[in-house]
Parts: sequence; C-alpha cells; structure tokens
Amino acid sequence: MSETATQKAGWFQRLRAGLSRSSGKLGDGIAGIFTKRKLDDQALEELEELLITADLGVATAARLTANLAKTRFNKDVDPAEVRAALAADIAQILEPVAQPLALDPAAKPTVVLVVGVNGSGKTTTIGKLATHYRGQGLSVRLAAGDTFRAAAIEQLKIWGERSGCPVVAKDPGADAAGLAFEAVEQAKAAGDDVLLIDTAGRLHNRAELMAELQKVARVIKKVEPAAPHHVVLVLDATTGQNALTQVGTFKDLVDISGLVVTKLDGSARGGVLVALAEKYGLPVHVVGVGEGAEDFRPFTAQDFARALVGLEQSG
Repeated sequence: MSETATQKAGWFQRLRAGLSRSSGKLGDGIAGIFTKRKLDDQALEELEELLITADLGVATAARLTANLAKTRFNKDVDPAEVRAALAADIAQILEPVAQPLALDPAAKPTVVLVVGVNGSGKTTTIGKLATHYRGQGLSVRLAAGDTFRAAAIEQLKIWGERSGCPVVAKDPGADAAGLAFEAVEQAKAAGDDVLLIDTAGRLHNRAELMAELQKVARVIKKVEPAAPHHVVLVLDATTGQNALTQVGTFKDLVDISGLVVTKLDGSARGGVLVALAEKYGLPVHVVGVGEGAEDFRPFTAQDFARALVGLEQSG
C-alpha cells in the first residue's frame, strides 16, 4: 500500500471511529428493522423515522426511503443491502458539496473570514487551517477579530505560536473592523498567501453582530476590493438540526461561501451534514472528528457516506 493510500485508510478509520455514535445508532436501527423482513410500508415508515432521529432531516429521510422503495419494495432485504443502498444515495447528495477550500494563487493574500456562533470551534478551526497551509509551505497570517472575548484572542495567539504564523491582535474590546483592515494591509505588505480572520459569534445580539460582520467585510474591501475571498461558517455537529437554523441566520448576515463541520465525534448527529447538503447545497470544505490537526480533513462524499452507515471503505 502506498504512503498516500495508507494515509487515506488511516483517515477513513479515524472518520469511521469519529462517526461511530452516529453509525451505531443507524446500524443498530437498520438491523432492528430489516432482520428477516420484507421492505413493506411499515418497514419504510420505521426507516424514515430512524433517519430523522439520526438528524438527516425530514426531506432527506423521505428522499432516501423513496429511493429504496423504488427498487426493493415488497422484496426481502437484509440490513447490509439497506446500508449499502443508503450509503450510495447519501454519497450522491454529498458529492456536489464536497469541495476543498480553494486558494487563489493570484490573490495575495487569499482572505478567509471565519464566522460562527461562540463555541462552534471557530478559533480551533482557524488554528488547524493555519497548520494545514503552513504544512504546504504557504505563508499564513491570523487576525484575532473576535475582540469581545479575551480567551479567543489568547487561544488564537497560542495557535499562531504552534503553527509558526504571525497574529494580528489588539486588546479586548478593540474595533474588529479596524483590526481586520490592519490585518489585510499587513498581509498584503508581507506578500502572505493566506489571511485567516476570526470574528465574534454573539448570535443573541443579532442586529449588533450583523452590523459588525457587514462592517468588517466592507472595510476589508477598502484594502482589497475582491476580499473576503471566502466566508466560511463553522458549525458544531453536536447541535444537530440547530446547525440548519444557524446557516439560515448567518446567510442573512453575510454571504456564506462554504461550511466547516466540527465535533462530528461528539454525538450521534453526524447525519446533520447530509441534511445541510440537501437543504443549502453549500460547499462543505472540511470535517472535524477530533481535537488533533490530523482529525481535520477535506471530506470525500463516498467515505463519509459509508462511515456514516458503518460500512468499510470501498475498494
């Protein structure tokens, strides 16, 4: 097995382990419904209910069961067959959104604005992205734009030290837009490849947050008219269906270009990624299934779909 193949297999096992709560719930449920049984109306109803409780969402659950009924209605089916059919259909839903965060080599820097509610893993995501890009030999700068929380500023500084990236930071309470402006100026002057900007995530002050995020985006454009090149929303998978609401809210605030889904190992709600893909069709750049930088990778639709239903990686 080549080193790349070994790395891929290793990542798949981590993904599968990270999704084990979700796949355990789905796998046990499927086995419970389909042991020595025909695919009749009642079985389909039970399957649909199971998919909804696994956070795949009502529309997705209906679509997946309808697809299964088309080819297998009133036939004897076994749990493995059902899992394989579901994995294939889920992969199809995920395929269009499985897109890595593409940097534009012509844009120096590529400015990435990272948004999300407090506690979703924004700052950690920035640290892991910085580590990833540094590993590719790129020059990266970080901006501690969540100026309301001293802890977020400190956390970003630690990630900066760890990944060898300079951090633009001010005292807590400083103007976030002014900080973003300075960060873009510094990144341009230094010829950096990437600038990752953290932002505040106080959703309870929605109007205030909206005004601040829009001001940050406006001010960035004064220095670099094409920026921000990406506005990435970080979602915590453990919030389940609430993640869908957060996408809706942030889409109203700023022009979201893609998603990062974290903490998939923290609950049985990994199915929410499928619901997000079905409802919004936004690119999902990265998934996180653990604390380490190596637990944070671009995801492939087929691997995720198979891991979600508890199947091994396909050849």
